[in-house]
Amino acid sequence: MTECNQSAFTFASHFSRQVTASFDGGTITTEGGGLLLREVDRRLNLLPRLRACFTDHRRPDLIEHSVVEMLSQRVYGLALGYEDLNDHDQLRRDPLLAVLAGKADVTGEHRRRAEDRGNALAGKSTLNRLEQAAEQPDRYHKIQYSVAAIDELLVNLWVEAHAEAPAQIILDLDATDVPLHGDQERRFFHGYYDSYCYLPLYIFCGDHVLCARLRPADIDASKGSTWEVRRIVRQIRQRWPGVRILVRADSGFCRERLMRWCERHGVDFVLGVARNDRLKAQIPNAMQQATQQATESGKPARVFVEFAYQTHKTWSRTRRVVAKAEYLDNKENPRYVVTSLSAAEWPAQRLYEELYCARGDMENRIKEQGMLFHDRLSTATMRSNQLRLYLSALAYTLVQGLRRLALAGTEWATAQANTIRAQLLKIGAVVRVSVRRVCISLATGYPWQAAFRQAWVALRC
Repeated sequence: MTECNQSAFTFASHFSRQVTASFDGGTITTEGGGLLLREVDRRLNLLPRLRACFTDHRRPDLIEHSVVEMLSQRVYGLALGYEDLNDHDQLRRDPLLAVLAGKADVTGEHRRRAEDRGNALAGKSTLNRLEQAAEQPDRYHKIQYSVAAIDELLVNLWVEAHAEAPAQIILDLDATDVPLHGDQERRFFHGYYDSYCYLPLYIFCGDHVLCARLRPADIDASKGSTWEVRRIVRQIRQRWPGVRILVRADSGFCRERLMRWCERHGVDFVLGVARNDRLKAQIPNAMQQATQQATESGKPARVFVEFAYQTHKTWSRTRRVVAKAEYLDNKENPRYVVTSLSAAEWPAQRLYEELYCARGDMENRIKEQGMLFHDRLSTATMRSNQLRLYLSALAYTLVQGLRRLALAGTEWATAQANTIRAQLLKIGAVVRVSVRRVCISLATGYPWQAAFRQAWVALRC
């Protein structure tokens, strides 16, 4: 059989010009914009502090890939759009990613084994051993991570983003589903989502993720939320003892335990309340008024009322409930929220429309977690999948740092992660490595050079 060694390729002519191609362009990367993320990490000191959350029991004399290098490789890979460990069997040859990961030997020419030379970075198997970190080290799992330390890091990164205490801190809580397609530990079929899934809990403050907690799906949506809020509030008040804090969430988190804890610790709340007949019986006049307005105008109408309310069994006290009596699409659409805020400070309509409804933006932040591949939870154990969830959240933190530090005042200041990746991070470049320099020649035709230049200046200030 004839062996094909074709190195040059001829294509159909373009008018009078011949069209030829060959694999002689040198070392080319598509991740030129990743250098901006590297500058963000230097400002945040994120990845070195993430390394401090791990304990490495490997023999130092046998290590070629340090923990911080592997974590950097994984977090940068997620930010740049590479969700799977399998991707790194090709990425390990990319000298620019090696620069981002902090490898001294960016070409891999000094690797110990001849078959590894040319591959500067860790392959999928090595990264998998990192992610399979066990609670106790054994022969095959010698790297551990501390859940408490990473939790603390996420909150510290947010606190450090503020030169002074905010006037008010709003903690948004929400749960989301992550479908599962294997036999992962504690998988459960969730009837609402109609799939086997996990049910992670997220807590955000604005655009910043403060908590990413992996949970099984066979639980109440609010399970563990009081503990997480208590932990975060305690850490925030260590920095700003008198700061005002508000917890905001939908009806899935309207539980006596959370409300009682907030009331005892000076934390305000505004939470959705599930509809029921007793609540509906409180608003017949308001609903009739909304129905009449909608009938006369031909447009949706809403009327707001408030009242004191206590459940028969689950609430320990009477609380303020705000009701939206709405007539929409030829049917009644009532909604309710319970709050610790006073009517003098937050009248009913303002509280619902301006304060409670603003929590909808958190759904965009959760969507961005998907853009950073928080759904790639395919390992066998909850602990290793929790680490993957953390890595996704930290990749998001890196991208959010780029938005906050470098893109303020630009069209990308509110852009989602996938837009930033496509337009600012995915830049074709030629990489040349010498003894003294790593030269990155970015594509001349890159259309957003002014934005790149502005971001670089902002990060170097």
